[in-house]
Amino acid sequence: MQSARTVTFAGAASFGHTLAPLRRGPRDPCFQLPGDGTIWRTSLLPSGPVAARISRAAPNAAHCEAWGGGAEEFLETVPALLGVDDDASDFVPREPTVAAAHRRVPHLRLGRTGRVLEALVPAVIEQRVPGADAFRSWRVLVTKYGTPAPGPAPAGMRVPPSADVWRTIPSWEFHRANVDPGRAQTVVSCARRASSLERLVSWPAEQARAALQSMPGVGAWTAAETAQRAFGDADAVSVGDYHIPKMIGWTLLGRPVDDVVMLELLEPMRPHRHRVVRLLEVSGLAYEPRRGARLPVQHIHSL
Repeated sequence: MQSARTVTFAGAASFGHTLAPLRRGPRDPCFQLPGDGTIWRTSLLPSGPVAARISRAAPNAAHCEAWGGGAEEFLETVPALLGVDDDASDFVPREPTVAAAHRRVPHLRLGRTGRVLEALVPAVIEQRVPGADAFRSWRVLVTKYGTPAPGPAPAGMRVPPSADVWRTIPSWEFHRANVDPGRAQTVVSCARRASSLERLVSWPAEQARAALQSMPGVGAWTAAETAQRAFGDADAVSVGDYHIPKMIGWTLLGRPVDDVVMLELLEPMRPHRHRVVRLLEVSGLAYEPRRGARLPVQHIHSL
């Protein structure tokens, strides 16, 4: 099945910036950039798998073609995915650097997938490890346990595993993918509660984040990373991130800060604290010296 839809925005739009947080590394089997200006994304919806190609139709419009049993359902949700209903009308930044970032990218939109488990599982895999290590783990697991992308998707693309599949992956397969037992158990536990987790999309954002944190192994960072993508939560701050507090500190104060100071700096910007982080990143005004220690890569798959 193939379907298509054109989404028109109120003004100029950059759907690439909106969708970028969904990409789990340059070789993500669920998100590919072929180099022709299009974006390919896969997803597993209640109606079935989908592969979608998103391209620019005009400065204020994006065209989406979708293949697979979930194509029609995906197209119904694609405006939200691209941030059409992201409301920043009450966002008036007064901090000079944030205001400058907003002027540079005034049409940045935050999208929402509406798919909780698809955002939660990779966030769990990314806990406490370097990004490159987590991206490899995600790629290994999805390539083995996902299904081939429908339609003319780029070679190697896969549809994410279902909750039923995630909860039955053997512990040794997580080990081979360099995912330690703690994170593996959290993935399995979340998959077992997938039905109730998916219902969180209709909850108020703050309550939904709190519900996520009630899950064993899901803390503030993981809940925020999930809420940003699944709910389009403009206020979800990734507390506990290795880089973001340093980036906020260097950018706004000229020195690194911890989570406590970062939250103090961002407090006047509620309910748009995550939006501020994205604006600084996308505008190019985010600053963090390339020095200091990095999280070490732990190769447990060879043990």
